[in-house]
Amino acid sequence: MANNIPTIYIGYDSREEAACKVLQESILDHTSSPVNIILLKQGRLRDINFYRRTHFIKDKIKYDAVDKKPFSTDFSFTRFLVPFLQMHNGLALFMDCDMLVRADIMEVFEIPRQSSKEKAIWCVKHDYNPSVGFKMDGQIQTHYSRKNWSSFVLWDCSHEKHKNFTIDDVNLKSGWYLHNFKWLDDSDIGDLPPAWNWLDGYSDDKVEAKNVHFTTGGPWFEDWKPSKRSDAKYALEWETLYDAIVLEESLGKEKEIKWEKTYV
Repeated sequence: MANNIPTIYIGYDSREEAACKVLQESILDHTSSPVNIILLKQGRLRDINFYRRTHFIKDKIKYDAVDKKPFSTDFSFTRFLVPFLQMHNGLALFMDCDMLVRADIMEVFEIPRQSSKEKAIWCVKHDYNPSVGFKMDGQIQTHYSRKNWSSFVLWDCSHEKHKNFTIDDVNLKSGWYLHNFKWLDDSDIGDLPPAWNWLDGYSDDKVEAKNVHFTTGGPWFEDWKPSKRSDAKYALEWETLYDAIVLEESLGKEKEIKWEKTYV
């Protein structure tokens, strides 16, 4: 991207506007270098014909028209457009919006540079199998293999294997194919430290989270409650940052941050 500034794509859903704001500020508060932050807004991606998937609604639940499976957010599939938005150039990070960064995000971009092995993507390889039920927003909590691997992904968009992957694949392949990164071999997927995708209600409390992922809901939902002491600690940090953002907005100015945001 412009000036070789690292780019972070955030999955956007209007129902989680508060979460998206806090995530952006948490990134900017901790980064040691400038970053481009791009919100993956589905409407804009449709406007440029990158995203064409359709869905139907049954009992207030969204089902993908391709594989007839339920999905919960507007960025369930748009996340896989990152290498194309990057024009297959360099490193880029994708993040779900229900996260809170607590460390310098530049550490993630340094991991491939410190490795002797070339990888197409890097992620935390969770073995996460939540109970089937409903999420805080009424969407179905589903089981699928490699769940949450795709929620925080560092892409090497230049990698040769991504040339076997197309925009049509993003629009026509099943969710299983996409979330399992089936255009790649397992050896193409690098490991990120668990601290960079720390799941509330699941991850080891002995691991100090560098990026908290509120998979069970989050403090922006009125009825959400933390299930562990560590969850409560991170939720309090989220609420403190949110309150600071709201205060600054009420005073008619943006919260003071170290770096400028950029949007596409």
